[in-house]
Order: sequence, then C-alpha cells, then structure tokens
Amino acid sequence: MRNRQRGSLGLMLLASQLFQVGLDNIPPVTLAVLGLNVYLYLFPAAPLMQVCVSVQQAYWLKDWRRLLLSPLHHADDWHLYFNMVSFLWKGIKLERRLGGAWFAYMLSVFSLFTGVVYLLLEAALTELTEDQSYSMTCAVGFSGVLFALKVVNNHYHTGGMTYISGIPVANQYASWVELVLIHITAPGTSFIGHLAGILIGLLYSAGPLKAVMKKCAGYGGARRGYSGYHQYAPDHTAYPTRSYTGGLREEEQLEAAIRNSLNDRGQTGHRGNPPPYGFRHSGEGIR
Repeated sequence: MRNRQRGSLGLMLLASQLFQVGLDNIPPVTLAVLGLNVYLYLFPAAPLMQVCVSVQQAYWLKDWRRLLLSPLHHADDWHLYFNMVSFLWKGIKLERRLGGAWFAYMLSVFSLFTGVVYLLLEAALTELTEDQSYSMTCAVGFSGVLFALKVVNNHYHTGGMTYISGIPVANQYASWVELVLIHITAPGTSFIGHLAGILIGLLYSAGPLKAVMKKCAGYGGARRGYSGYHQYAPDHTAYPTRSYTGGLREEEQLEAAIRNSLNDRGQTGHRGNPPPYGFRHSGEGIR
C-alpha cells in the first residue's frame, strides 16, 4: 500500500485552471464543491483507508459514513487535479442549465447512490465469482459522480459529438467508450466505480430517479438560476434562451485541454502518479 502524497503541482495546476476560467464565471455550487474537495484533500476527515468504500467496510462492518466521505477524498494532488478540472466544465454546463439548487441536490444524490450501486455491483461479483477480493476492494474519489454527470450532460446534447483520444464519438455513446478506454489505458482505476456512475446517470436521464427526486423535493417547474438566466425544469430538453456568457466554445476548449494534458502525461514518464479520473482501488486497498 502506498502512503498518501500531498504534492503541490496538481494543486497549482488546478488553481491555474480556475483563474484561467475566472472565478466570477464559475457558478456558486460548482465553486463550493471544488473548494470542499480541495479542503478535504488538505485537511482530510480521516486517513484514506478509513474513508474509502468497500463491501467489507461499509456493509459487513456497517461503516456507512464511507458512502458520504469516499467521493470527497482523493489519493494525491494529481488525483484531485484531474477529477476537479473534469468537474469544472461539467459543473459550469449543468449548473447553468438546471439552476444551483437542483444541481446541488443532484450532486448529493449522485454522490450517495453511486457508492450504493458500486457496493451492489461488487457484492454481485463476489457472489457470482466466489472471489472475496471484490468485496474487499476499497475505492475513493469523485470520478464515479463525474461519469454520472457526463451521462446527464450528454442527455441534454444528444445530437452532438465528442472527441475521445482524437476519435469522434456520438454523445450518447461517449460515456461507454470512455469507460472502456480509461480501463485499458489506466488499469489502476475502478471499472466498477465508473460503471456505477454511468448507471446512476442513466437512472436519472432515462429512468425513474429524476421523477423520484422531483417528488421528494416537491419540485414545481422552472426556476431562475445563477446569473439571472432562465433555467428550465430538469426534464426540459430545449436549450436556454441565452447561453453561458463565457461561451460554450471556451468550455469545449477546456475539455480539450484536459484531454491533451492526459495524453501528454502518459508520455512524460512521471512515476508514482495515479491515473486520471481516479475512483482509486486495488485488491489490497488504496495504492
């Protein structure tokens, strides 16, 4: 097991990305969640092995608080950097579309239930394979939630295309292609954790989760969100009448820069850095 490394380069790069976008251009919920993740990286609620989530720790030993803590903790500065920069552009798009209150609600639900689905999948694999290592695999990180957000974002842009490693992919298939590609290129990440996020995203965009959330929240129609722009109800498929003033093109450039940095990082020969999107896990614990 590798001890946690609190490096500073990832934090500096994250700060640089934030200032390039401009703090005034980041909606408040997105900025607050970014700040919370950075704070818990610098001042963790507990050591990683006490916040990571697994069937053994959460279900067998009834340590359910791990479902709340695991998405908000990261193994090191690179782990934090890649997850938070990915969250930045997703948060800008979705919070401005859905409004801050609903986006915060959605993040809370996704964070909790991505962990629940992760536990169910790992428990099912344990039963099917009779291999106890699946139940002992411990995961930490925000990337399961990121995959859920990606599915939701693609749901609102079904006709578009995205580029993954330079290959054009229809938005509705992008999450699945990225799931497989990341698992191949970065085997230290959790395929099951990412799959759990995709399933939660599908339950929201094409299943009953959104309706249940709306009923529980007493949601009643359109709201007005950050910057005063009209926000449609979460199930409205039309685009808002005005777009984010920073421009969607700038967000797409940010996403492209993230992907380029991932590709560059794979060629620089850094040793000991975690792979991107780190919903970190291994059979022996956090590496």
